[in-house]
Amino acid sequence: MAPKVLVSDKLSETAVQIFRDRGIEVDFEPGLGKDKERLLEVIGQYDGLAIRSATKVTEKVLAAATNLKVVGRAGIGVDNVDIPVASKQGVIVMNTPFGNMITTAEHAIAMMFAVARQIPEASASTHAGKWEKSKFMGVELTGKTLGVIGAGNIGGIVCDRAVGLKMKVIAYDPFLGDERAKKLGVTKVSLDELLARADFITLHVPKTEKTANILSREAIAKTKKGVRIINCARGGLVDEVALAEALKSGHVAGAAFDVFSVEPATENPLFNLPNVVCTPHLGAATTEAQENVALQVAEQMADYLLTGAVQNALNMPSVTAEEAAVMGPWVKLAEDLGAFVGQISDEPVKAINILYDGRVAEMNLDALNCAAIAGFMKATNPDVNMVSAPVIAEERGIQISRTTQKKSGVFDAYIKLTIETEAKTRTIAGTVFSDGKPRFIQIKGINIDAEVGEHMLYTTNNDVAGIIGTLGKTLGENNVNIANFTLGRTEAGGDAIALLYLDEQPPVDVLDKLTATGMFQQVRPLHFATA
Repeated sequence: MAPKVLVSDKLSETAVQIFRDRGIEVDFEPGLGKDKERLLEVIGQYDGLAIRSATKVTEKVLAAATNLKVVGRAGIGVDNVDIPVASKQGVIVMNTPFGNMITTAEHAIAMMFAVARQIPEASASTHAGKWEKSKFMGVELTGKTLGVIGAGNIGGIVCDRAVGLKMKVIAYDPFLGDERAKKLGVTKVSLDELLARADFITLHVPKTEKTANILSREAIAKTKKGVRIINCARGGLVDEVALAEALKSGHVAGAAFDVFSVEPATENPLFNLPNVVCTPHLGAATTEAQENVALQVAEQMADYLLTGAVQNALNMPSVTAEEAAVMGPWVKLAEDLGAFVGQISDEPVKAINILYDGRVAEMNLDALNCAAIAGFMKATNPDVNMVSAPVIAEERGIQISRTTQKKSGVFDAYIKLTIETEAKTRTIAGTVFSDGKPRFIQIKGINIDAEVGEHMLYTTNNDVAGIIGTLGKTLGENNVNIANFTLGRTEAGGDAIALLYLDEQPPVDVLDKLTATGMFQQVRPLHFATA
């Protein structure tokens, strides 16, 4: 059955056609996002939801979206999506951070020119029939110091354009490496140094706990007298009241804002102040950018729904279509390993370590980690998936770690899962053979070679005669067919295990009969998801 997508905000017809061309059923209702009640009524039908900013994907909407797998935001901001709730429900949230980079960077540069030369006020004055040439004395950008707060995708483009304008560019960004700074032609500085030196300051960071109010009253007081401040990133990065006061006092010479702490902004401390340029969140408002992000979100959502490829997800590791094809068997193995330990663990788990050996250590380990955790969590919560499992594990206080190492044994690659409880540590390892099928190769330090099937039976016992006969006889007498039978032991007379691949789940009374023999320490039916 073809996936079904709802487009509830304005998206280009070309983007909608991308879904159709790829065999995805799509309902294009660009006004539906504003109709909260109707959205709640219909959202349960859809696998995907494509939005802009009008649709609010709230906890209530997500609760009603029983089939939803992915939300795609055409644009960078996802303030209108409850990402924590989406993650808990296993819904991937994607955005399109690159489709409007140039447009937003150009708007910041345009705003810098506008405030440097007081263009909006001069234009209004001239339109009014005045000729106030001497009133609008501006400043050049050439030779001035531009302080860029956040030199990521958009900030990096601003740096590049500013260098081309012959400005001296300094940047504050904890994640800016020396090599990239050199490539951009900028000097890395501390925030305090940037505030003290910059003639112009432009912000290009997301709003987080660390960046909220980054230009606070105290920070603005540290700026160079006559500074001009540009914000085309996110509202709430600047203390607007403090900035308004600094503008009135003359400490700040001008400001240009495209974003505000409250939007739509019908009133604001910055409004109607001289040499303050304000625009209504136009950073991405060009024909090219709107088309780009619409096409990009349609391609990303289609790729995920059809191939499992994940791009630009905010709550899930990215996986390309090529990676998805190569990693598929390894993702299945990681999930099976997690499922095994999840089904045999009775005590609360404190920690999980995932070891990647050989060539698998060079794959997308974030995705493999998510698969292993999902397999483990499904033992107690069948509804979890690769998106929600890490969130739930963190909520339960389970520490997740991973280790990598070069090829260390007879296998080209393998994955080993270790879980820790208060009482014990359990391990299981597996690999993928050339046939693409996962195999368990070690349990409790005992080497085995077991094909993984949907229905399995795991037993532990002392290495004594009669185990094979007891298992075969008991299952056979109750019409439970064995597809594959694997045994292993530490040494003669030591600990031993058996792993049976069955055609069907053994009834409870059969398990009871095996336990009643007294030959087994553990008799566990296991179930593994089919590919």
